[in-house]
Amino acid sequence: MKGSVKAGVLLLCLFMAARARAACNVSATGVNFGPYDVFSSVPRDSTGSVTVSCDEVPPPDPVISIGPSGNSGGFFPRKMRNSSGSGMLEYNLFTAPSMTSVWGDGAAGSDTVRLKNVHRQRPPVVVPVYGRIPPGQNVPSGAYGDTLTVTISW
Repeated sequence: MKGSVKAGVLLLCLFMAARARAACNVSATGVNFGPYDVFSSVPRDSTGSVTVSCDEVPPPDPVISIGPSGNSGGFFPRKMRNSSGSGMLEYNLFTAPSMTSVWGDGAAGSDTVRLKNVHRQRPPVVVPVYGRIPPGQNVPSGAYGDTLTVTISW
């Protein structure tokens, strides 16, 4: 029997100011993995994005961090929960397409992303978020999801 699940990660944005005044907008597009085939031997990859734009002088070198999974409480691995509550699907988010550096908050071996090219009234900076679900997970069919917090700080 062929089984598949639909999986997605919703990214919530939080803009934090620290001793600087900036009028910046931050938005995120969640990572939607689509159907996951439990019998496939290859990982399921997808991308999302974080977008930063500033109307006033931006802070120097803002840092983007993505919090731990609301379901696993950590980064290694993050987990999506089945909407029926009967299963967990492991996944993670990465800073580059090589998928070697887990995007987190800098704690527990995770990495952050430092922006170098945010300018006042210029086109927004769009940073890709790379996601992967490892193969071979025996999980019940259904819709899976997780909610993470994206934080911009300087």
